[in-house]
Amino acid sequence: MIIGNIDSFESMGLVDGPGVRFVIFMQGCPLRCAYCHNPETWSDEKKIQMTADELVKKVLKYRPYFGEEGGVTFSGGEPLHQPEFLLEALKECKKNNIHTCLDTSGAGDRYDEILDYCDLIILDVKELDEERYKKLTGKSMDYFKKFLKKCQEKEKKLWLRQVIVPGYNDTEESVLKLKEFASNLKNIEKIELLPYHTMAKEKYRKMGIPYRLENVLDMNKEKCKKLEKLLRN
Repeated sequence: MIIGNIDSFESMGLVDGPGVRFVIFMQGCPLRCAYCHNPETWSDEKKIQMTADELVKKVLKYRPYFGEEGGVTFSGGEPLHQPEFLLEALKECKKNNIHTCLDTSGAGDRYDEILDYCDLIILDVKELDEERYKKLTGKSMDYFKKFLKKCQEKEKKLWLRQVIVPGYNDTEESVLKLKEFASNLKNIEKIELLPYHTMAKEKYRKMGIPYRLENVLDMNKEKCKKLEKLLRN
C-alpha cells in the first residue's frame, strides 16, 4: 500500500486550474527556488500521511463545491517527487470522473503514465536560460526540458506560469522571450505572469533559512498586468 505525504489542502482554490479546485499541496521538492513561498514543503518530513483511496474520499466530500466545472489540482512542493502515490491518486480521481490538474516544475523522471491521467498541466517556467535557471533553483533545467517534451508528445493541455521578480525578469525583453518560447509549443491554453511577493519572509526567518531576495520589494501588480498584455498582442 502506497502512502502519500501531504503538507496541506485548500478546499476552495480559484486560481489553480479551471473552476473551483480542491488543491493538494504535496510534501517534498528537489528545487530550492529563490522566491519560493512554500519552503515548508521542501523536505521529506512526515506530515499528513494517507493512501490514495483515503485522499479521494476526502476530495469527494467537496464535490458539491467544485462540481463538473472544477476538480482536483496536485501542487506542492513538487508532486512528481512522489510519483507512485501521485499516479495512484490520479487513477482514483479518474475512476470518479474528477477533472485532474498537475501544477509542476517538471522536476521528476517517472511521469510517463502519470501524464495519461492528467487533464491539464500547469507548468512553472522558472527561467529559460540554462545558467540563470541553475542559479535560481539550484538544479539543471534538464528535467524541465524532458518533461515539457513528453507533454508535447502526449499533446497535454498546458498553462504556462512565470513569477515576475523586480530587477530580475520584469522587463519587456524577458516577457517577449517567454512569448517566443510559448509560440513554438502546442496546446497552450493560457500564459500567466505571477507578481513576486514577500509574504514568505517570515516563514524563512522562523525556519532559519536565509532569504535570498531579502532586499527585493514586491512586484508592482499594475506593471505585471501591463507586461502580461505583451503576451496577447
